[in-house]
Amino acid sequence: MKGLRRGLKIAGAGFALGAVVLMLAAGGVSGHEDWRTASREPVGLAPDPALNSEAIVQVYGARAVRWRGYFGIHTWIAVKSKAAKHYTVYEVIGWRLRWSDSALVIRERAPDGRWFGNAPELLAEKRGDGVDALIARIDQAARTYPHAGEYSVWPGPNSNTFTAWVARAVPELELDLPATAIGKDYLADSVFAKAPSGSGMQFSLFGLLGLIVSDVEGLEVNVLGLTFGLNPFAPAIKLPLLGRVGPVRINGAVAAENAS
Repeated sequence: MKGLRRGLKIAGAGFALGAVVLMLAAGGVSGHEDWRTASREPVGLAPDPALNSEAIVQVYGARAVRWRGYFGIHTWIAVKSKAAKHYTVYEVIGWRLRWSDSALVIRERAPDGRWFGNAPELLAEKRGDGVDALIARIDQAARTYPHAGEYSVWPGPNSNTFTAWVARAVPELELDLPATAIGKDYLADSVFAKAPSGSGMQFSLFGLLGLIVSDVEGLEVNVLGLTFGLNPFAPAIKLPLLGRVGPVRINGAVAAENAS
């Protein structure tokens, strides 16, 4: 199995490199500014907790830092309990392992802040009655994440592996992670699991080869860590590097036309 995993990784690296070269040649993805001076300012997608007393859960994704942004996004989960005056954000940040034994970060911060200059996109949202119970389950799932002490940009485990882990535990989020959420399909040594949305089923071999069938994600095929898909429930196609092409689905419904 180790030889198979190694072979798939080598093939995937070559395939992904070729895809990036083609993307750059076509001008499909812009460069990213210096992370040390990049903005972390919020973009106005999150309700002001000082003015909104309802319980809120939001899931965000933004292009990753530096060269990683050509491939995919970093995702995180933000929650605000009823009447709370701040948001708590749950995310995995790989570079924390340089000085800590855990990449899992739970902290108060702006939920819709730019990720080192890159504007976030709202991927899922729940508000109002019953959401405090979801927040409790999100917190429990986050704190039992099994890969907090390890991190790999590709094929995982990474920040998107974490978000998918929590979403499987809280299927009410109906989270449809885009194709650019590389790592969402990483199952470690498991082969079968619920789809990241918690609906339907997933087959995945080391996060490098797999299939998802779900009434939230639709049909997705993972080839060497890159996702190709079709969602007939919120009509859209999913492509590596580009992400979702078509209407964004939030709370199980079409929200607005967008591409990751």
